[in-house]
Formats: sequence, structure tokens, C-alpha cells
Amino acid sequence: MRILFLGDVMGRAGRAAITGRLAGLRDDWRLDFVVVNGENATNGAGLSADHAKALLEAGADVITLGDHAFDQKDMLRFVEDEPRIIRPLNYSKAAPGRGARVFSAPGGRKVLVAQVLGQVFMKRPFDDPFSAIEPVLKAAPLGVQVNAALVDMHCEATSEKMAMGHWCDGRASIVVGTHTHVPTADAMILPRGTAYQSDAGMCGDYNSVIGMDKAEPLNRFITGMSKGRFTPAAGPATLSGLFVETDDATGRALRVTMVREGGVLQGSAP
Repeated sequence: MRILFLGDVMGRAGRAAITGRLAGLRDDWRLDFVVVNGENATNGAGLSADHAKALLEAGADVITLGDHAFDQKDMLRFVEDEPRIIRPLNYSKAAPGRGARVFSAPGGRKVLVAQVLGQVFMKRPFDDPFSAIEPVLKAAPLGVQVNAALVDMHCEATSEKMAMGHWCDGRASIVVGTHTHVPTADAMILPRGTAYQSDAGMCGDYNSVIGMDKAEPLNRFITGMSKGRFTPAAGPATLSGLFVETDDATGRALRVTMVREGGVLQGSAP
């Protein structure tokens, strides 16, 4: 199976890149399944129902969220009605929606998509992501219940992301990090067959400070004072993510390639 994961969609620039380019990439790269992290797609803070619909119509099979899952309050209801949106497993026991689900792919194949939040350096405490993902992977073993499994590890620390990759090695097809908006150069296949990258990066304008217009972040770093709100940068966006080809029988990764398409970053494609 040919699977594409795209990192955090950042504001209008990121949405425009998805809606303008994803359908063509699905054809050009012969993609079977696409997962997009959309938690910053609405003004850099959360995802609205309308913007979620636009990402799905553009070609995303599944949207994952993150610690900003419910910054847009209409998502509290929409996530219950739209099964293609996944919020973190360990967000809150009272949170609406689901943190993992098995989806259908072409040819009758099945894909598990799950998301967990890390604990290190995060602004609020979340439950242990390792114990949260364990029963999900046990209930959908690779090569038995599902043909592929993707885990979105949404957190700050690369060490925690790497630990999750090794924890899931051989039990997930893909473990990919999100949240920091900067693509890491460590895409690889782990010893037991799991494709891994510490952070997929963002889908947004990289002539920015992690997707935000430079003026206000620079002001706060230099003066320690706030002059206004952060606003997403609006220049040409780079689509950043991870392409993985998997074996349908075992679910293991056969090939992994970092993706950077458009914008100012050096290009990389399958």
C-alpha cells in the first residue's frame, strides 16, 4: 500500500496547499491512503468543521488532531458526526470522538489510524501515551486484522517520539511525529519493519516562525513583551510529510521517503 502522511496544516496557506495540490499528488504518486494532521488549520489554532470538510474533500482519507483538538468549539460536535477525524487517545476521558479507528482502503484493505499525545514539555498533563496505544495495537494486529497501521505521535520531545517508535516497532507500519512544525531528517525503517520520522514538519509557509508571521514572535523573543496576537504566515506553503510503501500481507514498511513539495524548502518526493 502507498500511504502519505502530511504534517500539521498551518492556517490559510496550509489549507490552500492541501486543497490545491493533494488531488494531483494522489494521482501522480498513485497513493492508496492519505492521512493529514489538521489541528492548526484554522487560524493556527484548532480545526473548524468547515475547514475539516475542505481537507477531506481535497483528498484526505483521515484527519488527525492534537493538543489543539477542540480550540474551535464546533469540533466538539463535529468530531462525533465525522468518523474520519481522529483526536488523541489520551486527550481526556471525557473528550468526544475517538482516538483510533480502522478505515477501508482500495482493494478491501484495512488501515488502523491512531493518535497519542506526549507528556514531555507539553503545556498540560496528558495520560501515558504508551499504555494508551498498547490495547489499540493488540486489538488490530498487523497482517491479521489490518493491512497497515499508522500512529501519529503528537508531542514536543524527539526522545519521547523515538521511544514511541521503538515501542511500536513491528506492531505499526508507521510511527510519525507531529507538533513541532519542523521536519526532521531521520526517516528510516526500524529493525522490525516500522517506518519512522521524529517530525513530519508542517504544511505551511516556512518563511515564518514555525508557521506564524515573523513580526510578533520576533518581538516577543527580543523584548519579552507582547504587542499583538500571533497570525499564521500567508506565503507559499510547503507540503511536508512522509511517504511509506507497505507490504499488504505483513503490514511492514518496504520503503520510506520524506516529502517536501512546493514553497521554499528543498524538494523531496517518492
